[in-house]
Amino acid sequence: MKLTTKGRFAVSAILDIALNQKNGPVTLLAVSERQGISLSYLEQLFSKLRKGEIVSSIRGPGGGYRIKKAYTDITVRQIISAVDEKIDATQCGGTENCHDGNRCMTHDLWISVNRKILSYLDSLSLQDLYDNHQLSENGNQNHRIDFFENNHQKNGVRA
Repeated sequence: MKLTTKGRFAVSAILDIALNQKNGPVTLLAVSERQGISLSYLEQLFSKLRKGEIVSSIRGPGGGYRIKKAYTDITVRQIISAVDEKIDATQCGGTENCHDGNRCMTHDLWISVNRKILSYLDSLSLQDLYDNHQLSENGNQNHRIDFFENNHQKNGVRA
């Protein structure tokens, strides 16, 4: 299973916007500088994130991007999917032709892994990422370590 930089950068950039939009729209230049992601790459990602209705853009002086919905209504899976990132642990993309044109012996295992990963990413909202970051910033290391695991249990998802 491979999550490329496209998905990772999209999640990081969205969290950056969420953390910094309290004073108005956030420019991609500011996100680029804080996250170390090239501006041109962010522009490509945000075009897709805008189409995916994760963010909205404001033009002109003082413009930039804002998160379009409540943080609780945006899942990590939605962010990753909005930038066309495919999460798939199978070698065959689910087509069952992974072993010399036939279904491999462990196909069901990888399909199950896919379901668990997607369920986990569906269980985590932008609000969860925001809260975890706030805990980290406030130095609450002990609470932060178990944050995602506890969130999982709260949402009925098992790791």
